[in-house]
Amino acid sequence: MSGHQARRRRPIGQVMRLLARAIDGLELPAVEKISESQQQDPFQVLIATLLSARTQDATTLAASTRLFKLADTPGAMAKLSTSRIERLIYPVSFYRHKARHVKATCQMLVSQFGGRVPTTMEELLTLPGVGRKTANLVLILAYRSQHNICVDTHVHRISNRLGWVRTNTPDETEQALYRVARDRWWPYINLYLVTWGQNVCRPVYPRCPACQIRALCPRIGVTTASTRRRATA
Repeated sequence: MSGHQARRRRPIGQVMRLLARAIDGLELPAVEKISESQQQDPFQVLIATLLSARTQDATTLAASTRLFKLADTPGAMAKLSTSRIERLIYPVSFYRHKARHVKATCQMLVSQFGGRVPTTMEELLTLPGVGRKTANLVLILAYRSQHNICVDTHVHRISNRLGWVRTNTPDETEQALYRVARDRWWPYINLYLVTWGQNVCRPVYPRCPACQIRALCPRIGVTTASTRRRATA
């Protein structure tokens, strides 16, 4: 490990400890709620994560509830028509596209995995519509993996704002975080940063004055209302 990486590990630990307390009482991400309510059921975590992409949490929760009420196993869901799945999950974003992935994933779980959700990254990535974000979240939430980091747009954005990484894509951010963050924090990075990103460190006009980690944040690339006004003056 380089000296630069070692220096960055200290503020990462400080920030994570502060966030562990700061998120207490805040609204949790939708998939976290589903995971808790369903005793970390791997199948429901997988499907809810597929539905959650680019979708508001309230919409994800409602759509997942409707879908799981009718079919809560791969076998039962595989028997639903694509059009029925579309109606159940609407209005999640790209609902037609996601309905096809949900049905194909369920069929594959039944035909190739005995109706069980795979436990490895390699096998999860063979499922239709499953990328690294979804696979990592399933491994962390459903299988309690301590060896994965799940990076979505919130984690990517905040990690760069904090100066932990300098990356252009979530996949690059994931690999960089493995290098600079202590492994004790890996399974918590998504929960802490997504919760903070949804409530405080928002994409546009983040609530910096109310941020409990502001003293440790260089606010790289942050645009506030005042800076936006100065730029357009």
